[in-house]
Amino acid sequence: MKMLSWIVLLCALGGQVQAACDWPAWEQFKKDYVSAEGRVIDPSDSRKITTSEGQSYGLFFALAANDRQMFATLFNWTQNNLAQGSLREHLPAWLWGKKSEEAWTVLDSNSASDSDIWIAWTLLEAGRLWKNDDYTDTGKALLAKIAADEVVNVPGLGLMLLPGRVGFAEETRWRFNPSYFPPQVAQYFSHFGAPWTTLRDTNLKLLLDTAPKGFSPDWVSYEKAKGWQLKEANVIGGYDAIRVYLWVGMMNDADPQKARLLKRFNPMAAQTARQGRPPEKVAIATGKVTGDGPVGFSASLLPFLQDRDAQAVQRQRVTDHFPGADAYYSYVLTLFGQGWDQHRFRFSARGELLPDWGQECASSH
Repeated sequence: MKMLSWIVLLCALGGQVQAACDWPAWEQFKKDYVSAEGRVIDPSDSRKITTSEGQSYGLFFALAANDRQMFATLFNWTQNNLAQGSLREHLPAWLWGKKSEEAWTVLDSNSASDSDIWIAWTLLEAGRLWKNDDYTDTGKALLAKIAADEVVNVPGLGLMLLPGRVGFAEETRWRFNPSYFPPQVAQYFSHFGAPWTTLRDTNLKLLLDTAPKGFSPDWVSYEKAKGWQLKEANVIGGYDAIRVYLWVGMMNDADPQKARLLKRFNPMAAQTARQGRPPEKVAIATGKVTGDGPVGFSASLLPFLQDRDAQAVQRQRVTDHFPGADAYYSYVLTLFGQGWDQHRFRFSARGELLPDWGQECASSH
């Protein structure tokens, strides 16, 4: 008992007692997917690519794990290689990798707003939780850069977050990805004033209005005077949209948007319960489903499924088929969904991180 008390005390004091306070799945992810320099590598691409999305998720997990050293390493690599040395002045390029035998560089300099907002949020929260002014100031500057470069006023919709800096807005047609702006992050940013208060509300409208059958699309277009183009053949929900249910499930129960979103997306929960696994793809206009999603889909739905029996089925699948070193995206989804399910972190009603630092060392020894 004395040994347990000492371990718990050490964890509480520093959060640096790695052997006692590990998040095993995060430790394995670092070994399998993160280089010594601090870049998250997706090995499924022959160019050994790194995306700003991967960096943003790595920063989130490092923060949730109280892994300050890895957070700093990821932050520095992201800033130096994707943001021309400064996240205060530049949105990060979304794609980096092997261009030739000798050259490793930015492969596409366009931005990706899903990663940009996660990076801004993690920096602001790292600044708050770790009392680090540099992270706070960088997060605020990046948030202002997002507002300046990735927010557009769409006739009939209002202010909207574009998926990236270029390529998604035409004269009368705009393209959106509902999974790009987690509602709890939208809630968090709303405390920073314009344009974020408006974006919180238009983001909710995007989520509700593009899911007529209770399933969210990966990508969807909006046309001036015609509205949402939901009947186009390529409007399906799959590998992007699975994150919508993940984000909604992880919202704080006191968030005023959560109940409406759970109700709208209940058909996804019902379908998963019937099928035994989440569907891989869904036709948004009809609700027709095809295939079984990978194990990361099951992990994504752990926070979302309100039925305990259905949740238990997916939890067991994650345990039995945990992603390996060749399944970057499934692994990321699993760290989010299973990490939440294991009470490693929560979100407050304001969208702040509620980490459970040290809980593993208390329960494992």
